[in-house]
Amino acid sequence: MHIIPVKDFNDLGRKASQFIIQLVREKPDAVLGLATGSTPKSTYKALIQDHRLNGTSYQHVRTVNLDEYVGLAKDNPNSYHYFMRDQLFNHIDIPDRNIYIPNGLASDLEEECRRYDRLITELGGVDLQILGIGRNGHIGFNEPGTSFEVMTHVVDLTLDTRKANARFFNTLEEVPKQAITMGIKNILQSRSILLLASGPSKADAMARLLNESKITNAFPASSLHQHRNVTVIADEDALSMVYLGRRA
Repeated sequence: MHIIPVKDFNDLGRKASQFIIQLVREKPDAVLGLATGSTPKSTYKALIQDHRLNGTSYQHVRTVNLDEYVGLAKDNPNSYHYFMRDQLFNHIDIPDRNIYIPNGLASDLEEECRRYDRLITELGGVDLQILGIGRNGHIGFNEPGTSFEVMTHVVDLTLDTRKANARFFNTLEEVPKQAITMGIKNILQSRSILLLASGPSKADAMARLLNESKITNAFPASSLHQHRNVTVIADEDALSMVYLGRRA
């Protein structure tokens, strides 16, 4: 696990975007695993700026998103379909046919999960998976206790996770209680992983991930210690409780 400390949220975005831009230039048809939430926003902003200034093209890139809420339509402002279009896709030249996000309105959610697994396989697997980390160590929507062997699945969101995401909704009651998420096994099958963390609210989780080596499904992010190619980019606040000089 390679750790890259940065000063703040904007520096995080600039540094993370460099990894993505380099991959896309080296492999124009790369498969990117994308995440939503507050953490990757500065990364997507930097990608848009590079696209406008330097012309980096996404015409042949394929993207698969980690997750989607169950019960929200694509045009719902709180859906991850809407988030990705608003924060990235509407501002770069990626074709709609190359964008893949789980369907939270599928009539058969279990079949939707299997379809998504087949899709990722058909695409040749994920070249670079972007991740955030939850305060309880969740990655994607894989909550504590999730088996490391699980593939894409429907998850019941914990109250803590719903409270953390409530800032995007009018009330806590509006936050969906379920989501479709790529499983930890999907994530670990990616060729490379980029974990992003920003802000003091992530300090406890980052300390547990980087100061400890115990791998346990009680802390899903610890599964990343099993992967051979993980880069962590985190700002000063997120690393404030990490042992100085620690490099895993």
